[in-house]
Amino acid sequence: MSQENVAIVRAAFDAYNRRDLDAQLELATEDYVLLPAVAGSVETSGIRGRDGLRRYFEMIDETWEGFRINADDVRDLGERVLAIGHTEGRGRGSGAAVDSPYAAIFDFRDGKWWRAQGYLDHDEALRAAGLEE
Repeated sequence: MSQENVAIVRAAFDAYNRRDLDAQLELATEDYVLLPAVAGSVETSGIRGRDGLRRYFEMIDETWEGFRINADDVRDLGERVLAIGHTEGRGRGSGAAVDSPYAAIFDFRDGKWWRAQGYLDHDEALRAAGLEE
C-alpha cells in the first residue's frame, strides 16, 4: 500500500501545481486538513473542504506568479509519506524570484491522505517524521 501512497503524493503535488481542485480533492479524505508551511497564510486550523482549498488556491495565485512546489525526494514511511523539495515562484507585486526549501509529511487513511503538514526547513520535517539526516 505504501508505494501507492507515494504515487498519491506525487499526484497531489501535480494537482496542486495545476491548481486542479477536483483532482486534489479526489486524492484526499473528505475530512482532510492541509497545514501549509507558512503560518499566517491561512487560519491556524488549516485548510479544509472544497471552499477552503479553493480560497487557498486563489490566495496563492493572487500573491504569486507561477508558484510551484517540487517534490524532489518522496519517501515511503508506511502510513506516512515524506516529500522533500523546494518551492519556486515570483512575487506578483514585487517580481522577486523565490526558490526556497520545502518539505511535507502526508498522513494516510483508507488509501487517501487525510493530513498534510508543510515545512520550510528540511531538517525540521525530517525530525517530525522521526528521521535524522
